Amino acid sequence: MKTWRSIAIILLLFNATGALFGGWSLMMDPTGQDLHLPQDLLVHAPFKDFFIPGVVLFSLIGVFSLVAMIWTTMHWKHYPWLIIAEGVLVTGWIIIQMIMIREISYLQFIFGGIGIIFFLAGWKLKT
Repeated sequence: MKTWRSIAIILLLFNATGALFGGWSLMMDPTGQDLHLPQDLLVHAPFKDFFIPGVVLFSLIGVFSLVAMIWTTMHWKHYPWLIIAEGVLVTGWIIIQMIMIREISYLQFIFGGIGIIFFLAGWKLKT
């Protein structure tokens, strides 16, 4: 079980770092130019710029990953459920992203895989 917990902590930190950085960048520059994101990605999305996706990325993925990582590190009660929830959030984020931008990138497979690992790790730790 310690292995699953260690994997979860490392991936939660990795996920939090990337999402906090990416989300903050999108909020500070909603055009997406800082991250080299073309506005064309939003053609099929309900957003005129990247600000709202940045807020969601920063808060739901970044901050929640950080909270789940701290909770897991401290071994506080019900931490497996936070890992499972983060898995659902990350996997949902990637699926919605793929639907909205209608493009597929290797990064989506990486982060989608991380979301699935969160779910599996939380499930293993819960039992």
